[in-house]
Amino acid sequence: MIFCCIPVVLPLFLLATVFWVWMLVDCATKEPDQGNDKVVWILVILFTHWVGALIYFLVRRPERIRDTGR
Repeated sequence: MIFCCIPVVLPLFLLATVFWVWMLVDCATKEPDQGNDKVVWILVILFTHWVGALIYFLVRRPERIRDTGR
């Protein structure tokens, strides 16, 4: 019974992990160094895994791109 779920769950897990790493790297390399925003976002993404990465992607990343252009 459990083996029938592996082909569905494993790719979703891998995609979520790749997305998480992508957002962690994006935040660490492109977030401005002003204040503690960078550190806070890295900690949020790090400790909440894909949920924090999704929040960063939908909320902070567009704002950062609009403000800094990168």
